[in-house]
Amino acid sequence: MNSNTQKFSRRSFVGHSALAVGLAGAFSAGDVNAADATVAATSPVNARQFGAKGDGVADDTKALQAALDAAKTGGPICHVPAGLYRLNGSLTVPPGVTLCGASGGVPHSEQPLGTVFLAFGGRGMPEGEPLITLKPNAVVRNLTIHYPEQTLAQVTPYPWSIRIDGQLCQVLDITLTNPYQAIDAGTKWNELHLIRNVFACPLKTGIYIDQCTDIGRIENVHFNPNFWTRMGLKPGFAGGDIKGWQEKNLIGFKIGQTDWEYISNCFVIFPKIGFHFGDFGHGPGNAVVTQSGSDICPVAVRVDKTQPHAGAQFVNGQFMSTIEIGPENRGPVKFSNCGFWGTELTREQIRHEGGSSLVVTGCHFTGWDHGGKGDPCIRASGKRLIVNGCEFMDDGKKSIILEKGLKAATISGCLFRRPDAVEDLSGAEVKIGMNTSA
Repeated sequence: MNSNTQKFSRRSFVGHSALAVGLAGAFSAGDVNAADATVAATSPVNARQFGAKGDGVADDTKALQAALDAAKTGGPICHVPAGLYRLNGSLTVPPGVTLCGASGGVPHSEQPLGTVFLAFGGRGMPEGEPLITLKPNAVVRNLTIHYPEQTLAQVTPYPWSIRIDGQLCQVLDITLTNPYQAIDAGTKWNELHLIRNVFACPLKTGIYIDQCTDIGRIENVHFNPNFWTRMGLKPGFAGGDIKGWQEKNLIGFKIGQTDWEYISNCFVIFPKIGFHFGDFGHGPGNAVVTQSGSDICPVAVRVDKTQPHAGAQFVNGQFMSTIEIGPENRGPVKFSNCGFWGTELTREQIRHEGGSSLVVTGCHFTGWDHGGKGDPCIRASGKRLIVNGCEFMDDGKKSIILEKGLKAATISGCLFRRPDAVEDLSGAEVKIGMNTSA
């Protein structure tokens, strides 16, 4: 075994001659014993040793909580071996402790071979205690969460699956088959959260961000019904119109007060609203959203409020529906190098009503005005508008209408498909030039 990858048990530590000689010059015997003690102290706590059965029948809540509490001094990793763990109650992961399942990466609900939590507690109580609460610097990773009693015939509210409560909490490599509310990073104060590699079919809210005072990160989060409808857990998906339910109820990413939120490689399909920015009681936030998108939905992005000095920026995004910027928004909203497609419900692809600036650069649009009623691709009555270097690909359709309420706009360097693609009804200061309509 290569010395760089050899497991550092006491025997291997002392027995490897070259390593032992090298360490002898740097450490006294007491130092080596201290190092051994440190390694031993960080060995995982095994939840099975605290009575967790993982048979899908016995309530493992108390046993898992006992293992988590033991990991405060005997961990800091609480390892939960492969199995089906019934939870009739809630778990709290103490500060600095990692709740770790058996999967080596992201578990897939089609092959639920690793650690699966079966959530029974909190049925009918959306404001109840979350299934898992992370205290400061706590981590949950490498497991699947499933709600066996949830159906589409009668969707039942449940508390949040995972709540972040404090700084530097991490949610990593998690699959949630059918949570009513998936991840809560807003009900409690938090900062520096990291939510990465999460796959789920949420029914009401995917991720809620609020009360975040410093730089949250959301990476590689994918919301798709397949994680419920195709799951391998018995008895399987009971059937129903999941698309119809989500398009009437699901908010994919609900973003309130947050300072410097970075969102990348995130996706949601069939939501009522894909990304919703607003003031949910603690003020608005700002965010940079890259390589992300919202697919087949009534509203891809809804901006009700953002921080006036920073706003929201979308780069390299894909959106199959409409962007709405509400009249109370004051922060700048920017779309750069994004693609827009329509659904059968799409009228405008951007409606700008806010008292803010909207900047659209290097984007392309197709599939607006599905009803054939003359709706433009962009309708702007908001304060300011810049459209630059964009392509409007639908032949014969009106591209931009400027309306009363607009204060100033520039439209330049764009490719249209009709000579009168821009209609100015605003009475504002508007500059239009260097466009083509070939």
